[in-house]
Amino acid sequence: MRDIGLVIFLASLLSLGLRKPFLFVLAYTYIDIVAPQQLSYFLLNSVPVSLIAFMLAFLSWLAFDDKRNARLAPRQALMVVLLIYCYFTTQSADFPLDAADKWGWVWKALVFAIFLPMTLRTKLRIEALALFMVLCAGSIIITGGIKTVLSGGGYGVLNLMVTNNTGLYESSTIACVAVAIIPIILYLMKNGTIFPPEWRVQTFAIALCGACLLIPVGTEARTGLVCIAVLGVLALRHVRRPILYIMGAATLGLVSVPFLPDSFTKRMDTINEYEADASASTRVMVWQWTMDYVELHPWGGGFEAYRGNVLRYEAVKRVDTGGVVENQRTFFVSLQLVGRF
Repeated sequence: MRDIGLVIFLASLLSLGLRKPFLFVLAYTYIDIVAPQQLSYFLLNSVPVSLIAFMLAFLSWLAFDDKRNARLAPRQALMVVLLIYCYFTTQSADFPLDAADKWGWVWKALVFAIFLPMTLRTKLRIEALALFMVLCAGSIIITGGIKTVLSGGGYGVLNLMVTNNTGLYESSTIACVAVAIIPIILYLMKNGTIFPPEWRVQTFAIALCGACLLIPVGTEARTGLVCIAVLGVLALRHVRRPILYIMGAATLGLVSVPFLPDSFTKRMDTINEYEADASASTRVMVWQWTMDYVELHPWGGGFEAYRGNVLRYEAVKRVDTGGVVENQRTFFVSLQLVGRF
């Protein structure tokens, strides 16, 4: 049934594009964010829906759109350079098969990113794209928010519609995006013209913002907590009484702590003591390995070059001795991801 529903929705969206060609661009955005081909069991996952949507968007723009003001901006030129660079590094990659697999979707994303600004020639189109991106991300965020309320989530446990750790379905990525789109949601709630501000729009927007704040809790991604803190600091520019705002935010944070899962608070504690957490410790070591690799290979090693690292790090074990928690450097862990250095 899910496959049939996804096919009907996507077919309806593409058919509307025959009347309004810009909807093909929005259809590609939906496919890129939600990835319905990954949600499908057998119908969409055997069809190159992403390529079909891009070709429809490009050909409809080429045939019907007003191109008088279309031009290549410096930012797009830089993306063209990046595309060329990615192509040549893929040809000489350290891990050719893995690099070729990633190149298979990277070039499509870069080409669409170069093409997209040429279609955004009116304020209405920009708003439509922003709204569509929010609603597409919202379909994942709302699912995660509901599951967080009902089950509490957990690091690597929260299932966001699919058991796939790529794109927005990766825990740290969705935690960052969920918090980052909150200002866009609030802007569309107050200034939107496609869905004019009224009580139903406001209710949905506020509820979606609440779901966005639940995603870092459900995924237990430290990225989400950092993003919430950054958002809180940036919001200071728009409040009339900053002192009252700071006091209210601090009070809200303290009041919410008892309602948070113990696993969440324990994982957030590792922000200050990264050496006690294997994930954070290995990440720091990967960064160090990357700096050493760049010194020897200034032009890079292609996609998936990280598979060649061999790491050895010192872990810290937290020991409770008579009510006093001490950090003891008690063991070493050797980690080899794949392959060679």
